[in-house]
Amino acid sequence: MRDKCYKIEDTKELKQISKNIRKHIIDQVYLAKSGHPGGSLSIADIMAVLYFNDMNIDEKNPLWEQRDRFVLSKGHCAPALYATLCERGFFEKKDLESFRKIKSFLQGHPDMNKTPGVDSSSGSLGQGLSIANGMSIAAKLDGKSYRVYCLLGDGEIEEGQVWEAAMASNKYKLDNLCVIVDNNNLQIDGTIKEVMSSYPIDEKFKSFGFNVINIDGNDIDQIIKAFKEARNLKGKPTCIVAKTIKGKGVSFMENKCEWHGKAPSEEEYRIALEEINNL
Repeated sequence: MRDKCYKIEDTKELKQISKNIRKHIIDQVYLAKSGHPGGSLSIADIMAVLYFNDMNIDEKNPLWEQRDRFVLSKGHCAPALYATLCERGFFEKKDLESFRKIKSFLQGHPDMNKTPGVDSSSGSLGQGLSIANGMSIAAKLDGKSYRVYCLLGDGEIEEGQVWEAAMASNKYKLDNLCVIVDNNNLQIDGTIKEVMSSYPIDEKFKSFGFNVINIDGNDIDQIIKAFKEARNLKGKPTCIVAKTIKGKGVSFMENKCEWHGKAPSEEEYRIALEEINNL
């Protein structure tokens, strides 16, 4: 039996958790015959480290006042969040079979009023950092020590509200805030450069007053190190620019924008699980 706020330090164990998360993602999207596998797979390693190594949370008490908060701003990647919450023990694995079904508490986008462990409803892109700012400011006003994490998509940051929020993060010196940009370089209908380039992402966040860390977002050790640096930094918010592979772990999905929002066939499902098992 693990204690509340337990943290896994072993890289191999975290890698296995990320594999489990990827399998749950594929299961959900396949069974629902809809969903967003590509961007969910790209963040599996980040989610494993966040929920099993870095964040202070208690699955037995999802509304624990001192818990760290997580905002999945790119809410369409809910399969990754649900997979992670289930692995952590917020609800049963069999519940994942209800993803996107009528009356399920696992909707296509996160709903904080229905799903244990979800701190913010999301889905309308560009709003997550504003929400995370509010949480971070509230923590400071209330004298609380919890941290706030906000995961953005690199296509999502084409939204202007993100940059208005970034100005506020800097103005209020939100050193209890950590932004993660999933830089998989693809969005629904092309590459980031083709649609509306947000590059250089790191320099943009630096110009808004953020401490910026560039990492390989599919490397467990680099992710752990980055979150530790962010936690120890004082006086300014941190942005981790995580270079990832969309569809990571499934060869025919990797770096293919068509897998942004598409369910696998029965044969593709079988191959995907086999490849993830062999990672």
